This record gives sequence, C-alpha cells and structure tokens, in this order.
Amino acid sequence: MLRTTLLDDSGQLQQGGVELIDQWRQSDKSFLWLDLYGEAESEEAALFGQFGIHPLAISDARRQRHPPKLEVFDDHLFIVLQGLDAESQTLDFGRIQIAMFAGERFLLTRRDGLSVSIKHWWGSDQLSRIMAAGGIHLALAISKTVAQRYLDLLLTFEPTLSELEDGLQEHPDDQTMRELTTYRTRLRKIRRVFRYLAGVFEALREVDTPLFDAESRAYRHQVLDVYEKYERLFSLSTMYYEVASDLVDGYISLTSHNLNSTVQILTVLTAIFVPLTFLAGIYGMNFENMPELGTENGYFVLLGAMALIAIVLLVVFKRKHWL
Repeated sequence: MLRTTLLDDSGQLQQGGVELIDQWRQSDKSFLWLDLYGEAESEEAALFGQFGIHPLAISDARRQRHPPKLEVFDDHLFIVLQGLDAESQTLDFGRIQIAMFAGERFLLTRRDGLSVSIKHWWGSDQLSRIMAAGGIHLALAISKTVAQRYLDLLLTFEPTLSELEDGLQEHPDDQTMRELTTYRTRLRKIRRVFRYLAGVFEALREVDTPLFDAESRAYRHQVLDVYEKYERLFSLSTMYYEVASDLVDGYISLTSHNLNSTVQILTVLTAIFVPLTFLAGIYGMNFENMPELGTENGYFVLLGAMALIAIVLLVVFKRKHWL
C-alpha cells in the first residue's frame, strides 16, 4: 500500500498516490508525507531513491526487528522505532517496525503492519499545522504518539500487578506465581525496547546540524518532551519489573520458609522417636538371658521411661522455640 498526503502552497491537504510527488516537486513551499506498507522491495527502493535516501538506510528500514536507531544525514534524519501493533492491549503485545525519513519538506514512513499512531495522525485535524512546521516535527509527533500507546498499556497493567501482589500475600498459589513469572519476562523484553528508544531520543538531543538543531527554539521543547516520555516508560517498566521480581522472590522465600517449618517439625519428631525406637529395639531382641525380661513390672517401667524421655525432649525443643 502506498499513499501520500500533500500540503500545498495554499495550506490545503490533498491525499492520493505517487502523482502527488511530482506536484510536490513543483513548489518549494509544499510538504509531502509518503506512507508505505507492504510494497515490493524494488518499488520501495525506487521511491526512496527519488528523495536521495542512502541504500544502507533503506536496507535498515526493511530489516525485520531492527533495534531502534537514529542516523543523521545532510538533508534528513533516519529514525527507526518499535511500536505496538494495532491489536496490543496488554503486556502480551506485538510490535511493528516504523522507519521514518524526516526532511525539511517531506516525511517518508515505512512500516511492517497497521500502525495506530500513523493512522491517528493521518486523519488528524491537526495534520496541516504539524506538516507546515516540517517533516521532523511530524516525525516527533508520531514518536510521541507511539510512546503514549506504550504508556497507556503500562498504566493499564499497574492495577493487575497490585492485584497479584495482594493475592500473593493473602493466598499464595502456583497460579499466581506463574502469572508473575510470565509478566516479569514480558516486562524484561519491553524494558529493553524502551532503553533503546530512550537512547535514540537522548542522542537526538545532541544533534546540531544545519538541518536540525535540537537546542533551537523550534525543536528544544518537543524533543525534550518525546525523550522524557520514553525515559518515563523505561523507568516505569523497570519499576514494574523489579516489583514483579520482588514478588517472585518473596513467594520463593515464603515457600522455602514453610518448607523449613515442615522439615523442622519432622526433625523434632524424628529426634523424639529415635531414643524410643532404640529402647524398643533393645528389648525387642530375642535373647533368652536378658535380665529385664523377668522383671514383673518391666513393661510398665520401660513405657514410663520412654514417656519421660519424650516429655523431656518436647520441653527442651519448646524452650528453644523449635516448636
């Protein structure tokens, strides 16, 4: 799919196909947004070539699961983002790659699937205002929307994590443990994505070229806003990951404590019955010349001795707080 939006000299928006590229070239005051999805490699290369895009950058844009990156060229910025796919509503999310080539009068976007963020801006009533500011402004606006979708997803997950924490304290079970382990794995993955994305916009804050100066009045606040969103995402995901890890560790510690208590009780019982079993073993031997066997009250004396040993051991263990 190939589609274009043109902001002409009069400030009017036109949407169409490749025919708008020629119309864009005829005016130095117009702006073009070209969006590509699912086009053949040769057609993409030809279209990008018309805008002077480097072949290696085109290759990076097409590479599946490329980590987020920033590359600065003389007449455009190349930004690769990892955004949420259209179906993602929970931490069991899917990602799509969004590659953006942002110039002074154009923005080229290439994606692997349906992007809610691009769809949002494509139909926005603020599109003409953003396009008039330039391609980099539009790229930053799309990046901010991508970050907001991630933020909404994380904030939706926060009550779930609180419920798991309460459930683990009240009635810990293996099902809760499995859920926490699953969420911890997903948070580790999403945290890695946010670290890359925050790094991209941190690097963008240092760019100072004739095309783009991050400290200029035109860009400073917008770049900082996008960077802070991705930095917040990284901080939130790290915090949630650490909470989930602490809950998993707490569950393991609680299980180990309960196991230790059970083993301690079994050890105490074993310690009590060892001397009793010893006495029973001695007087259970079948020798004819055992002096105690002829004692009239020997049976009762032995039972009393065994009871006394058991009571003494119970008192000792109780004083040592083993019971």
